[in-house]
Amino acid sequence: MQQQQRCCCETRGEFNINCNSNLVMYWGQNSHGVTNPGENQLPLDEYCDKESGDVLVLSFLSEFNADGLHPPGLNLANACVTTFTNTTLLHCPNIGRAITHCQKQGKIILLSMGGAAGAYGFADDTQAERYADKLWDLFLGGNSMTRPFDDAIIDGVDLDIEGGSSIGYVRFVQRMRERFIEIPNRRFYVSAAPQCPYPDFYTGPVLDNAYLDMVFVQFYNNYCGVDKPNWFNYEQWHNWATNVAPNKDVRIYMGVPGSPTAA
Repeated sequence: MQQQQRCCCETRGEFNINCNSNLVMYWGQNSHGVTNPGENQLPLDEYCDKESGDVLVLSFLSEFNADGLHPPGLNLANACVTTFTNTTLLHCPNIGRAITHCQKQGKIILLSMGGAAGAYGFADDTQAERYADKLWDLFLGGNSMTRPFDDAIIDGVDLDIEGGSSIGYVRFVQRMRERFIEIPNRRFYVSAAPQCPYPDFYTGPVLDNAYLDMVFVQFYNNYCGVDKPNWFNYEQWHNWATNVAPNKDVRIYMGVPGSPTAA
């Protein structure tokens, strides 16, 4: 999936959230390669060496296991299959090195939570808060002994919630932002990827009540997609960003599949 805002920013080489030519790319599911043998996704760092993408979203953290009985379930298709000893938690040192390389190229790396398939959600706000702390330790500024990407620190999280309930996500975002300030000289981001029907069934509460930096609206696989000009509802999302969103500077991206077989 790709999200793009067109028009050019003069400065390149460093991510500028206000630039309206930013391109967001979801990476990790090898969706094109599944239906096109021999055309698998490239390693993450090879996409970062290209100038087309500004934000790369690792996809997906598809099983939360928020009750703490099992580690979070990462699914990165063929990009990583090794785990830490005696656990199901993926250990992907190559991706960790690629993340650091990408960031040196001025790219932003997010981790997408959810996806079209998986088992995720929270029982209540307390569980969501604890899960934010868990992800901070595993992927961001924490110091867990079992970090999937080793010392690499991702730049934030993305909520691609397409199932379950909306319970806990507002508190999850609030807690993540409380942890972000522990590294004051670094900017972190929270994004969401709602489907285009407005209001979105799963992410509506977090969109209306949490401070989000970017929203990657999925304008496909629905009646309101870009291929349905009579129903295309970008104006509804623009109105949400202008009049409803807690962050009046939230950036809206138009999400479309990266290829005919990618969604």
